Order: sequence, then structure tokens, then C-alpha cells
Amino acid sequence: MKTLLEMLSDEVSRAFTAAGYDEKYGKVSISNRPDLCEYQCNGALSAAKEYKKAPIQIANDVAGALTDTAVFAEVTAVAPGFLNIRLTEKFLTDYLNDMRGADAFGVEKAEEPMTILVDYGGPNVAKPLHVGHLRSAIIGESVKRIGRFMGHNMIGDIHLGDWGLQIGLIITELLARRPELPYFDENFEGEYPSEAPFTISELEEIYPMASAKSKEDAAYKEAAMQATLRLQSGDRGYRAVWKHIMEVSVADLKKNYANLNVSFELWKGEADAQPYIPPMIEQMKKDGFVYESEGALVVDVKEDSDAKEMPPCMILKSDGASLYTTTDLATLVQREQDYHPDMIAYVVDKRQEMHFEQVFRCARKTGIVRDETALKFIGFGTMNGKDGKPFKTREGGVMRLEALIADINEEMYNKMKENRTEISEEKARETSKIVGLAAIKYGDLSNQATKDYVFDMDRFTSFEGDTGPYILYTIVRIKSILAKYTELGGSLSSMTIRDASNGLEKDLRMELAKFNAVMANAFEELAPHKICAYIYDLANVFNRFYHETKIISEENKEKQAGWIALLIMTRDILETCIDVLGFKAPERM
Repeated sequence: MKTLLEMLSDEVSRAFTAAGYDEKYGKVSISNRPDLCEYQCNGALSAAKEYKKAPIQIANDVAGALTDTAVFAEVTAVAPGFLNIRLTEKFLTDYLNDMRGADAFGVEKAEEPMTILVDYGGPNVAKPLHVGHLRSAIIGESVKRIGRFMGHNMIGDIHLGDWGLQIGLIITELLARRPELPYFDENFEGEYPSEAPFTISELEEIYPMASAKSKEDAAYKEAAMQATLRLQSGDRGYRAVWKHIMEVSVADLKKNYANLNVSFELWKGEADAQPYIPPMIEQMKKDGFVYESEGALVVDVKEDSDAKEMPPCMILKSDGASLYTTTDLATLVQREQDYHPDMIAYVVDKRQEMHFEQVFRCARKTGIVRDETALKFIGFGTMNGKDGKPFKTREGGVMRLEALIADINEEMYNKMKENRTEISEEKARETSKIVGLAAIKYGDLSNQATKDYVFDMDRFTSFEGDTGPYILYTIVRIKSILAKYTELGGSLSSMTIRDASNGLEKDLRMELAKFNAVMANAFEELAPHKICAYIYDLANVFNRFYHETKIISEENKEKQAGWIALLIMTRDILETCIDVLGFKAPERM
């Protein structure tokens, strides 16, 4: 079904036509002066120049054409040419009941679903996830869920860092510690062990030690580089070690991402792109796109319209080694061949914008991606501490993601025990995990992705203000009212929203009616923060209505049933929104 604004715009556009003006001027928007009206149309101001009339005259003509309508209770022309609009109660009631009866509350799903691949996550194997991985995971997962809700085929790819010097470092250190392993015996011809020679804890200890050694010992670094070369050249034993690294790392990554309610359809990485690099470069040479610059192989990607210098896109270094650019381009080759996506969205640190601009331009110029394939860069800002610097542990180190989650959960647990001493230990722990995840995710997603933000645990875990716990508390409050209603003999089936009996009820109905437009806009802009802003407004409006309305004690059963229907819709829309944001609400708090 159409959004409310679309329906109102259609109605006003017909009035513009009836009054002798172009329908294009009939666009309706939410009023920026809610004290004066609910909706407004400023089209007369734009039409004045074309028709050489005073805007107020045009507005009066259109208002006159809207006197006989079931949609508008009042349409007033106001100088210099605004149309102030109020809806009839019946129209709004019918619209909300139509929403309730429709799939996905009437959100128009894509008639021609796109295949959209979202590149997010990007962790390196053999390293623990840290807070620097948080934003990519949270934003990417939500973008994927929003697209899926709108009816598109969404594919999430973690794009692992699994091919490079860090693997060579691990192999070198493992060789130093355990030279007797069969992987390092060039004469070994049997089957390699199925079980990895290290645990995830050992692996996470090996890499930083090896990395530190390589910075102090040139010979050690050279050995690691040679190990990397042997791996990439197909050494059987080294490939077996690499497979162990992948199995152990991926299992741990899946566990940690699951704690964030984040999942990926694809677990591909840089290694998967390697077979595509040689033929890709050969094709670039054949088509005349590459040239040598100081021994390196590059593609010129500058455009005449560039206001600032755009360096060429380097494909191979002077020593023949590939770069992240090379891998990203080869990954695009693979994605085009395997999935034919209509859009590929990259959720990465905004400081990589230049890199991806080069990659996108190079991919376009060389024909790696089709002209119709949209390439989107969703750059996010930094998660900072209260000091305004990138978030660290109290000791000044990089905080592991699982440690951050544990700290949030503990904070939520303590607050819940303070507020509800009767809750069991088990239930408190279980609920604190649900609410803690909401605190983390909402705290991040409520900020526009491109902006830096301060991670403030005290504020994010508060049950008041613009926070995840506040949103969940609102949902739980509604669930509690509905439970009380059924305990007293009421039924939640066959409920119908009725005309509003007061201004606060009208405000809640108006807010609910925005849902369709909000979801469409959030997808169009790939902007989860739009949904956060909406549910915060909705929660505020509901709570004002709740505090001024005696729902359970209402003696007029028809009026009470109408309110209950309104509460059910509010709960369902809030739960739908938090689901696309990637968290859920408990039954009790």
C-alpha cells in the first residue's frame, strides 16, 4: 500500500489539476509547525513563477478544490502561499486498520527485487575481534536486514583478511616452536592431521609475538616473507597449516559474531580472490588500461571533473606484489561472475574513501563491473572514548569485542538487580544479555554512520533517554499491559483501531502511520539511524499517551478495545524495527 504521504500528495495533486495547475506541485510533507497543522503543501510557492500569480491566490484556488473530500478535515491557505492540512479521524483510522491487515504493515516490497551484496566485517584471521570491528558488523548487518525487509535478495560477505604476511608470520613462528610437525617435512607424503596443532587461544598468542619479532629481527621477517611466498605458491604443508588457521579462526569468529546477532551468507576472503588476479591483469593489459609508472603497474582513474588530485590506481607494485586494491578488484570480478549483483555496498571506515573511490573508478573503466551495477561506499566514523580518542581499555590497550560485550552485560545485570531484587540470577543474566546487546547496537546505530561518536556506557545502558534499554522498556511495558488485559478476561483477537478520543491518542496514531515511509527512506539512503530516530519518537509518543490514559481501568469497553488495538500495533511496529536493527526485546525487564 502507498505511504500516507503518497496518498495525501495524490489527493492534493488532483486538486491542483482541478484548479488548473500542474499536479507536480501537489507534494505534501509533514508540518514543520505541528502547532498549526499536521501536514503542509508548499507547491503554490513554486507554481507562482510559472503561472505568474500570487502564491496565496494559487493556494486559495487549491484549497477551494479540496472542500469536498473524505481525507481532509481542514485545508487552509496561509500567506504567503502555504496549505495547512488536517486529516479526518475516519481517514486516519481506516489507514491504520489497513496497515494492520496488510503484510509488513503495508510496506511496498520491491516489484523487481535486486541482488545486493553487502561487504562488512573484514576481520583478519588469527586475530581476536576488537572494538574496531564493531561498527562495520553492526551497521552492515542492519543494512542487510533493512534491504531484506524491503524484499531484496541480500547477501552478506565477511571478506576475511586471510592471505598475506600475517599467515607467513604464524607459519614461521609455528616452525620455530614445533619443527617436528609433518607440515614442515618436505619428504612427508601421508595425510596431514585433521586436528589443528593449536587452539584459538594459542593462535591469538602466536601472531602478535611473531609480528613483534619481525619488527626487531630482519632475518625473521625475511623468513616470514619466504613462508608467505611458499604458501601462495601452493606448498602442500603450508597450505595445510593455512587450512587449520582458517578452520580454528572462522569457528571462533562465528561464535563472537553470533554474540552480536550478526551472521554472514558468505565467508570469503582475500584468498578466494587470488585465482582471479592473473587473468584480470592480463585482460587489463590486453585492453590497454594499464601502464608502468616507476616500475609499478597502474591504471589512470582521474576524471576531468575532479576538483583535487586523484592518484592512479596501483595494480601491482614494482616487485610484482599485489595490493589491497588488486584483491578488491579481483573480488569484484568474482562477485560479478558468481552473483551478478545489482548493487555492492561496502561498510568500511570512512578513512578508506579514497581507496574505494579508486577501486570503483578502476572497476568501471576496465569493465570489471557492469554499468548498471551500483557501487556504494558506506563509510563510518570512529567509536571514541569519553576523552574523544579511539575507544581503549582502561590500561590504554585495544579492547577485545568479547570484553566490551561482557562489560555491557555486567552493567545491565547490576542495574536490573538494583531495580528488581526479586528476579532470579538466571533470568537476570539472560535478560541482561538481551538488553546489553540492544544498548550496544542502538548506541551505535542511532548515530549517523559517517559521524564519530562517544561510547558512553553509563548513557547507553540507561533506561531513560535515547537508548536501546529505553526502547526495550517501552516494548515490555506494552507487553505487560496486554498481559494484564488478557488476565482480566480480554481478548487480543479481532481488534480494531477506533477514532481518537484525545490529542495524545491522535499523536500516537500519526506516528504509527509514518512507519512505511520511514522504512522506505532508510533503505533508499542505507541509513539505519533513520529507524532509530523513528522508534525513539514513537516510544516517546506512546509513553506520553500511556501516562495520561487509564487503559486497564477504562469502563467503556469499546474505547478500551480500540486502545488495545493501538497498543498491539505499536508493539508490533517497534519489534519489527528493532529486528531490522539486529536486536530483540525480552518478555520482562
